[in-house]
Amino acid sequence: MGQDIAVETRGLTRLYISGMTELYALNNVSLKIKKGNVVIIMGPSGSGKSTLMNLIGCLDRPTQGTIIIDGNDTTSYNDNQLAEIRGKKIGFVFQTFNLISSMTAQKNVELPMIFRHIDKDTRVKRARFLLQNLGLEKWYSHYPSELSGGQQQRVAIARSLANNPPIILADEPTGNLDTNTGEKVMELLTSFSKEKKTILLVTHDPSLKRYADKMIILKDGKISAEQ
Repeated sequence: MGQDIAVETRGLTRLYISGMTELYALNNVSLKIKKGNVVIIMGPSGSGKSTLMNLIGCLDRPTQGTIIIDGNDTTSYNDNQLAEIRGKKIGFVFQTFNLISSMTAQKNVELPMIFRHIDKDTRVKRARFLLQNLGLEKWYSHYPSELSGGQQQRVAIARSLANNPPIILADEPTGNLDTNTGEKVMELLTSFSKEKKTILLVTHDPSLKRYADKMIILKDGKISAEQ
């Protein structure tokens, strides 16, 4: 695989079986995503978008096929190896923010670094650096309930960057935000591509395609178009 490819899938298939029923959430999906690109994944509900993100994010395993993340063929990895890839290579941003309500903004950003056993002084310095760069220097000690939706999403973005991963996966990151705040969040997310970070973004909003280097459209578990 070329050194400029961040994510590659080959024949990726995810089959769910319930009794006598077989459901292909993904069916033979092959794609290549270049480093530093912003890629938007679109499609109707049930098209396989979230399944594809979960597989690329090493949160699930394929029934068949190959997944290569930043040069690492994860196909045969065990749970500990997959956790290692998630910790080092991938940052996650979610529609519902998924912040820990009992933790301050700073502590939420520190959390991925705690899992990586990074020392406290380094964690604090990194968390404050990220929050400051996202305009949240006055909110270090505030809890999620004390923040607006846009502020919570910026904390979530800071958390996704805590371990400086090369790949960021964003699942409907503007879905719970008003239009103006959503645009600011998208500008912020896509700005990281200038640092050679690869951004994969699932959305239902076709207006966001203006931010993308590439758009992948899924239908019935297959790629129906690439633009």
